[in-house]
Amino acid sequence: MNENRKNIIVNEILSWKKARMLPEQYCDYLLALYTEGNQPEISKKGMSIGGFWKNHYLFILLLPLTLFLIHFTELSITLQMPVLILFVLAGIIVTIYFSRKGILLQIPMIVSALILLLTSVEFFSSVFPERPIFLYFNLIINCILWLLCGWKLKQLAFTISGVLGLVLLIIYIFV
Repeated sequence: MNENRKNIIVNEILSWKKARMLPEQYCDYLLALYTEGNQPEISKKGMSIGGFWKNHYLFILLLPLTLFLIHFTELSITLQMPVLILFVLAGIIVTIYFSRKGILLQIPMIVSALILLLTSVEFFSSVFPERPIFLYFNLIINCILWLLCGWKLKQLAFTISGVLGLVLLIIYIFV
């Protein structure tokens, strides 16, 4: 195969790898095949953000931050809620970003769901402390959201959590 054709194929494989059109292992194999083991250097300029997002377990740190904000600060509920809503929105945005990039999206989804649960429970228990019906309704809505996320995104953990949450809530309310 002539050199010009090899360069075209190698450049195409590099663009597939960058756009994540094929899994990274396949691209590495094809690059090794067409370059005969002499893989070209990939620029590190665009990889710095991707490297950060691949370490998505850092997103779990929002949970202790949320618990700290709810339980250990003297902020009023009107100051806590916008910050916690921003945490939930950040989780949703990161989940959407991860799903488009093909990165593991369970971590930001679980963190977002737990932050939403903690935020809504804190809100309803502090605004309506005498009326548990609002808290129960909120918990039912959260469980239904978990069921819908589990069903729509084919996440078994969310489906199981939604079903178990609804069952436990119904048992608690009626028994």
